[in-house]
Amino acid sequence: MEENKNLQEEQCISCTSENEEERKVVSITEAAKINKVTRQAIYVAIKQKKLKATKKNRWEINLKDLEEYRRNKYCRSKSIYGGELLFDNEKGYYSINQVADMLSVPSQKIYYATRTGMLQGSRKGAAWVIHENEVNRYKEEYLGKKEAANQQVS
Repeated sequence: MEENKNLQEEQCISCTSENEEERKVVSITEAAKINKVTRQAIYVAIKQKKLKATKKNRWEINLKDLEEYRRNKYCRSKSIYGGELLFDNEKGYYSINQVADMLSVPSQKIYYATRTGMLQGSRKGAAWVIHENEVNRYKEEYLGKKEAANQQVS
């Protein structure tokens, strides 16, 4: 009798640990809270097969899969075009927003400058890429003139 009781307890303990392994799943709502995104973003990731999930009564996402999704999540600074890093700051290539921050001007001003030809940039896919030399030229030729004009007026 005693041995049967011990055997049942051991089986129960192993069942509990298996359940804990399986319980490492979360709902879409919990996944959205963990990733600090909307539930809709999680649904879209599942539909695009970027996030693995299973549907029983409700969607269940394994925490390991959620962590993998978070690591591979799209980030503009890691964008690749034609096999190369799109905004490689080490090589002197910057995005519109990065250039705007560097020059302390609104990003719309940089977009306008690229469209009118005052600032030379190239389109790679949907993104504008601007080289550091061009940023320095624009700063000296266009922004430098405005600063000088403002100083003369004062």
